[in-house]
Amino acid sequence: MIDVERYFENYFRGTKEPTLKVMEYFMKEYNDFQNEMRFIHIAGTNGKGSCVETITNILIKQGYKVGKFISPHLIKYNERIVINNKEISDEEMSDLIEELEPKIQYYNKKNKTQISYFELITIMALLYYYRNNVDFVVLETGLGGLYDSTNIITNPIVSLITSIGYDHIQILGNTLEEISYQKAGIIKENSNTVFFEQTENINNIFKEVCAQKNNNLHLIREKNIKNYRYDNQYQYFDYEDFKDIEVFLKGKKQIQNAAVCIECMNILNRLGYIVSEESIREGLRTVIHKARMEILSEKPLIVYDGAHNEPAIENLKSSINMYYSDFKRRYIISILKNKNYNKMIEMLLFDEEAEFIFTSGNDAERYATKEELYNVALKYPIKQKLYAKELEEAIEDVFKEEKENNVVNLIVGSFYTYETTINKIKNMTKK
Repeated sequence: MIDVERYFENYFRGTKEPTLKVMEYFMKEYNDFQNEMRFIHIAGTNGKGSCVETITNILIKQGYKVGKFISPHLIKYNERIVINNKEISDEEMSDLIEELEPKIQYYNKKNKTQISYFELITIMALLYYYRNNVDFVVLETGLGGLYDSTNIITNPIVSLITSIGYDHIQILGNTLEEISYQKAGIIKENSNTVFFEQTENINNIFKEVCAQKNNNLHLIREKNIKNYRYDNQYQYFDYEDFKDIEVFLKGKKQIQNAAVCIECMNILNRLGYIVSEESIREGLRTVIHKARMEILSEKPLIVYDGAHNEPAIENLKSSINMYYSDFKRRYIISILKNKNYNKMIEMLLFDEEAEFIFTSGNDAERYATKEELYNVALKYPIKQKLYAKELEEAIEDVFKEEKENNVVNLIVGSFYTYETTINKIKNMTKK
């Protein structure tokens, strides 16, 4: 059996011309089976993962068999390919790789190119869902939309586009309008699109693309959300005929995401699929999304949030004000080199009473060093306490200190430190 982890770790992750040629070739090799499947396709800068988890949870509650495709994974590659919350096994992944490897070698040699890791994992996922005869696939884009590998599908039931913000600008464009056009690439002919309003410029882009493609745009406006409130367990709101909806996910932005998911279910019902109000309510009330304001330890209080770009930092700030404004706050920060860490640090320094620990993450090749992040913070006229430590050392120190009930330790800046963080916390709690 192939060592799946090692195989993927060594796989091509470089950049190349944005195109769907690889996906088109491989789907034709398998008789374009994807055209027979039912997809809910999700793009956006932030909020994709929350919508994927919510929609999947609702559909499972209704009794459907649901394939879920996500990125990034937090611990194992298998997390990306899931049916009814059960991950694909190592054996199943190995079998798919063995089946595809001769075709990959042939394609690479013939075209003098490299099939990328994300192209391969997308092909594997689609084959797996098709062969397991799922009712729906909830499909999250990896990057952008127009040339994303997932955009090989041509007939989604619904396309969802979550909030648009600055991320991957070297690939997607330097303005929000350019980024929006890339995300709008998942909008297809004679289908449906759901989008929560942003600026009129961005709204107009989606209106324009939908009009060109005879696509029904369901534009949700802030005024559609009423009677909002929250406590430590749930958030509550009304949306159209749905009153007093309970949302388990934390942060005000999750209310917008919840409205988008409800509208998606409304569309499915209008198209003849059955999704009851009970399933919608239960799906929203019970959904779990790891690494998003997730409490990993109660004593000491450690909260993990993978906020990795500017819009996500804004959402993080809002959530902290909602849930932890009465706590002493300590941020443990790791940021990838390819992110705008100057701006992210500037935004995090809003918290004038907090303590900041900058780390080098868990991969020297991918992360900005703790010294680089520390020196960025020094550029600002600040009064906060600043430290530079290794990630595991920072977590260890949290456990060594007196476990005050009013201190929250926020591990932020990246999703890719999740496994390291989880393992370190487990080791510390054993001591």
